Amino acid sequence: MILNYIGNFTKIQLIDFNCMVVTTTPYTHYVLNFWDEKEKKKMKKRLSKIMALSLAIAMVSSSSLTVLAAPEATTNVSVENNVAATSLVKQTQYGAVKGTSTDTCNVWYSIPYAAAPTGDLRWAAPTAPASWATPLDCSKLGNKAIQSGTDYATGKTVVSGSEDCLNLDVYAPANANNLPVMVYIHGGNNQTGSSTEIDGTQITVDENCIYVSLNYRLGILGFNALPAFHTTEDSTGNYAMLDIAMALDWVRNNIAQFGGNPNNITVSGFSAGGRDVMTMLISPLFEGKFDKAVVYSGGMTVADEEESAEIMAKAVAPLVVEDGLFADTETAKSWLLSNDPAVVKYMKGIDADRLCQLMSNAGIRMSVFPHLYADDVVIPSEGFKTTKFNNVPVLMLTGETEFSLFSAYDGYFSGADMKALDAKTQNLAKSYAIEYGSEMYRIFNAQCSAEEMYGKYKNNMYLCQVRYGSNDSATRIPLMGSFHGIFVPMLTNNHSYGSFADFSNAGYQNMAHVFDQYLTNFMVTGNPNGEGLNKWSNWTSANPVSLVLDADSEKAIVSLENVSSSYGKIIGQMSSDDIVSENVKDLMGKNVLNGRWFSSTLDNYYKNK
Repeated sequence: MILNYIGNFTKIQLIDFNCMVVTTTPYTHYVLNFWDEKEKKKMKKRLSKIMALSLAIAMVSSSSLTVLAAPEATTNVSVENNVAATSLVKQTQYGAVKGTSTDTCNVWYSIPYAAAPTGDLRWAAPTAPASWATPLDCSKLGNKAIQSGTDYATGKTVVSGSEDCLNLDVYAPANANNLPVMVYIHGGNNQTGSSTEIDGTQITVDENCIYVSLNYRLGILGFNALPAFHTTEDSTGNYAMLDIAMALDWVRNNIAQFGGNPNNITVSGFSAGGRDVMTMLISPLFEGKFDKAVVYSGGMTVADEEESAEIMAKAVAPLVVEDGLFADTETAKSWLLSNDPAVVKYMKGIDADRLCQLMSNAGIRMSVFPHLYADDVVIPSEGFKTTKFNNVPVLMLTGETEFSLFSAYDGYFSGADMKALDAKTQNLAKSYAIEYGSEMYRIFNAQCSAEEMYGKYKNNMYLCQVRYGSNDSATRIPLMGSFHGIFVPMLTNNHSYGSFADFSNAGYQNMAHVFDQYLTNFMVTGNPNGEGLNKWSNWTSANPVSLVLDADSEKAIVSLENVSSSYGKIIGQMSSDDIVSENVKDLMGKNVLNGRWFSSTLDNYYKNK
C-alpha cells in the first residue's frame, strides 16, 4: 500500500491484472476491467510509476493525504517445476481433488467444504456438499463471497463474488508428512475480503506447515439478526461462524491426506478474522475444533441481538418499499422486526446483489454493521465476561499505529468541518486522531483481551507488539507508522504493502525471520520460545509483558517490555495535549474516534450516542 495525493482515490487493487478496484472508503469500490493483454501490461507499468510518484508526493505534502493500496497479492502459479514430488490428486471425504504447483509448494484452490448456501440454504446452517465421482479441478481460484463495489467509470455499484463461496485453499510443501496446520480467516469487517488475503506459498516453507485459507459468508448473508429467522431456541444469526466451524471440521477430517497433522491445528485471523478467532475462544460450538490460536489485530467484539435486529431492519426497509410491499420505511421496518414467516420468504427471494450492498459504510463501527451476536447459541450471552473458554495457547499481535489507515480513509477529513480549518490545523487534527486512536486500538487488540481473560483462561497467552515503522521505531514509516497489517510482510513477500516501505531490507527481513521462528515453535508446541531466541514470557497480571519487534536497517531489535496503558490514561493524555485546540479535540472525539471497536470509554467521555 502507498500514500497518494491524487483526487479522492484511496485504494487500488489489481486482481490477476484483469481487474482494477479503486476504493474511496474501506468498503466502497470502483472496478475497472482490462480485457486486452497489452492493456494489462501497460497498466501494470503505469501503476508502478504512479505508485512511486505518489509516495514521493505524499512524503513531502502536508495536506489532504489519502491512501492508495498497491495490487492485491496474486499467486504465481507455475506447473513447470519439480515441487510436485507427490501426487497432486488427493482424496477427501466428498471426492478427489486435483491441485497445481507453484515455485515453492503444491496448492489446491477452492475445495468445497459445504454446499452452496443458496435458495432454501440461504440463512441456514451449512450442509455437506454433494459428493463427486471424478477428481475435481482445484488448480484455479474459485469464488469468493459476494460483496459490492462501485464502477469508477460509471459510478454504478458492481458486485463481485458469489453466494456459492463455501470453499477453502490448501497449500502444502512437497512430501509433507504430519506437519502442523495453520488455518487462516481473512479480514474485511466480515463484509469484504477473500481467502487470497495472505498468500500461503511462502508460509508453508518458512513455517514448515500446511496452510489453509477459507472463504465464508459475508455481510448480511453471513450475519442476520432479524427475529423471523430465529423462532427456535437453537437458532443463530451467526451464519459465518457456522461456516468457519464446518471448515474446521473439514480440516480435521481431511488434512492428513495433504500431509497435515489433524491433531495440531492453529486457527489464525487478521482484523475481522482475528475478532472471529477471539470469538471461537468463547464459543461452545468450537470446542475441540482447534489446538492453538493466533490473533492478528483482533480484539473482543460481540453485538446485542435486539439492537442488531433494529439496525438490520432499518437497512433492509428501503428494499421492502422499493418492492412495493409497504409505502414507507417505518412500516416496513416494523414488519421486518416481526416473526411473520413472510419476512423469511421475502428475504430469501431478494437478489444477493442488492443484499450485499447494505451497511457497506461500517468503518470498524459495530453500530453500522452489527455482527457476532451474543445469542447464547454460538456466542454466550455474557460475551467475553464468560468463565468458559476453549483453553488453547493463544498468541495476540498488534501494531503500534493501528489507526493510521482508518484515519486516512475517514471521509470526515474531506467534509465541511475540516475544510473550514487551515491546512496546518487539518494536519495536526489528523496526527492527533492517529496518535490517540492508535493508542486505544493497540491496547484493544491485545492487552485488554488479556486483562479480561486472565484468571479465567486456563492456558498461556503470549502478546506481541510490532514497533517497526512507528514514531518510536529505529526505522520509521512516514505517516503510516506501524500500521494495521504491518505483520503481513513478515509472512509473505507476495503482499500489497510494498509501496509503504521497503520491506525487503535486511533489518525487516531479519525481524521476519525471528518472528517466523517464534511462530513455528508456537504452532508445534504451543510455546513460541526456542533455541537462539530472546525469551518470550507469557502475559500475566503480575508480569504484563509483550514481545516488542523492531529493526534497524540491518537487524532485528527484539525486547520484552511492559507496554501497558489504559483508556483512562489515554483520555488524560488527550486532555492535556496542547498541540491542537479544544475545538479540534472535540471534533475528533465526536466524529473520527467515535463508535469504533475501541471507543466505548471515549464515547462515554464525549457522551457520543
